[in-house]
Amino acid sequence: MQPTTFEDRLHRCQDALADREVDALVLFPSSNLYYLTGFSEEPGERHLFAFVTPTGFALVAPTMYADQIVAATYVDDVDTWDDGDDPMAVVCDVLDRLGVDGGEVLLDDRMFAQFSLDLQEALPDASFGLASEVIDDLRITKDETELAALREAGRVSDAASEAVRALGADAVGMTETELADRIRDELASRGGDGVSFEPVVGSGPNGALPHHRHGDRTIEAGEPVVLDFGTTVDGYPGDQTRTMVFGGDPPEGYAAVHGIVREALEAAIDAVEPGVTAGAVDAAARSVVEEAGYGERFIHRTGHGLGLDVHEAPYIVAGNDQVLEPGMVHSVEPGIYLEGEYGVRIEDIVVVTEDGCDRLNHSPRTWETP
Repeated sequence: MQPTTFEDRLHRCQDALADREVDALVLFPSSNLYYLTGFSEEPGERHLFAFVTPTGFALVAPTMYADQIVAATYVDDVDTWDDGDDPMAVVCDVLDRLGVDGGEVLLDDRMFAQFSLDLQEALPDASFGLASEVIDDLRITKDETELAALREAGRVSDAASEAVRALGADAVGMTETELADRIRDELASRGGDGVSFEPVVGSGPNGALPHHRHGDRTIEAGEPVVLDFGTTVDGYPGDQTRTMVFGGDPPEGYAAVHGIVREALEAAIDAVEPGVTAGAVDAAARSVVEEAGYGERFIHRTGHGLGLDVHEAPYIVAGNDQVLEPGMVHSVEPGIYLEGEYGVRIEDIVVVTEDGCDRLNHSPRTWETP
């Protein structure tokens, strides 16, 4: 992205702070910091903060990061501190320069407790909240550059899914971890940048555990396998789930359960359009599963937003009155989980359009393999 993209985001954030009469926003290494500056770093034990006020901005960092930040962002002046110095002395100087001595201060939602306590001590007269109160509204609608990255991540996931399906009976005898490693290779060979989360390969009864990752269980002929994975493109993640059966006939009743989940997927996607609430999309999927008698086996929300994080707003969950708008991106992933037997989940990512939605995944959604 061009530096002006991040500067524009910063200015929109400052406008939002002014509108809400928020005195300051404080970010630390996270997707929020990248969103506003273009600087990406893993959270660590050193004090590294971005301070945003309605009229000002400053970035505090260890000296070792200064050149890296200037090279990667539009920021040309970093307030630095050296190992052995008191970083909070620099932080307090910056707060004084920005005129922040109290009021409402919003902290990055994932800020380490140590840093939150340091800032609370530095600003004893402030009231504190979460950065998501402002920044979620900025991030929830994707621009064309973001959508292009998400579409490409979907394309790579589709290609990897089709390659895994093509294994057919050759997948029988592989362990879940071996198949997960194969998925990594397929994603990488098609241009993906690693995995957007640890792949789920849930064979047989492990598929009834929605967030089982993978293990040393051997995939057997005829048992359902839940496959949930994605890759990252330009910092934006893909996410897709298919449930397949390799090399044999599935358990009795499985085809019907898979059909119910697929019907729920289609019902929810048909419900997505501007003006509809996230909760209504969840209800569209859930009603299909409930009418089929499996309501108690659908044990998670219908979906989540995608952006710089693989899970972010909007959350497609019962009771969420968030109104969908063009440019929002989220998953639709109903599931049925039969404890001790198997699970079925099918997931597509969609982007809300002016008159409905577009899918970002197009690989086959059937359970059959060659």
